[in-house]
Amino acid sequence: MARFLLKRLFSATLTLFAVSVLTFLMFFALPRDPVSSICSKNCNPERLERVRDDLGLNDPLVSQYAGYMKGIVTGRDLGSAQGGRCDAPCLGWSYVTNEAVSDTIARVLPVTLSIVIPAAILWLLLGVGLGMVSALRRGTWLDRLAIGFSLTGASLQLYFVGAVLLLVFVYNLRLLPVPSYTSLFDNPAKWASGLVLAWVALAFLFSAIYARLSRAQMLETLSEDFVRTARAKGLAKPKVYGRHALRAAITPVVTIAGLDVGGALGGTVITETTFGIQGLGRTAVDAVRSGDLPTIMATVLIAAVFVVLANVLVDLLYAAIDPRVRLR
Repeated sequence: MARFLLKRLFSATLTLFAVSVLTFLMFFALPRDPVSSICSKNCNPERLERVRDDLGLNDPLVSQYAGYMKGIVTGRDLGSAQGGRCDAPCLGWSYVTNEAVSDTIARVLPVTLSIVIPAAILWLLLGVGLGMVSALRRGTWLDRLAIGFSLTGASLQLYFVGAVLLLVFVYNLRLLPVPSYTSLFDNPAKWASGLVLAWVALAFLFSAIYARLSRAQMLETLSEDFVRTARAKGLAKPKVYGRHALRAAITPVVTIAGLDVGGALGGTVITETTFGIQGLGRTAVDAVRSGDLPTIMATVLIAAVFVVLANVLVDLLYAAIDPRVRLR
């Protein structure tokens, strides 16, 4: 197991290194010059060149990349033009908001985490549970209800579901406040009431997909020889379905769940925009619109980290569910 984990971590490290290089090169590929964002239009060429020297943009690319990565690990001195000392993890200085990018990320990342993690728990519980019940009650009204739920969820878009939830529960019935973010540690009740609509919208749409997948996998697993053998031995149904069938059927669900959660943690742009919540996704979009290159780099790197970590976690869960994976 240790060797398997080391191989996956090594692969993840190489992936993050490649993403960091490509992201850093993207900084220079984009047409907007960061110096023009700092210096006014009245700056003469000499002043522009001095600012460029202060930012280190005249240094070789390799030196700039090494300094950037060193800043992430140990911090670095950005100079007086960029706020002075930047503690680790230093992700650069925003020329648009005039603050350290790490401060921006520290402010918006908890918002995205507060949206995605509770929503993921809801959609996994609802989707997998509904899919399993549908498979075990095939042909009954529960099965037809689950199929109808799945088709409805797969046919709708997040911005439509979010708008309906806002119209009904916030503006018409006035049962919930306008969505907003409050720290869980400051006021748990306000934290939940401000984000519950985002959770419900995400859980409804994603659980529909998981219900269909779980039902299909469970039906296929129930027809396998090992399940029939377990029944023939007289094992109780909870053991047959829970210990044997569910464990085999859950493997594809784990794969998709890891990718969905990892991708969502990288930024739920549509969700945050629909409900007017400033998280990592909206921050990335705002950075692209304003040409805030350091913030763009940081958000891309963070999204990549979440996706890579999610894949590592999926591999570990695979190995726990199916020991044969460890031999690969």
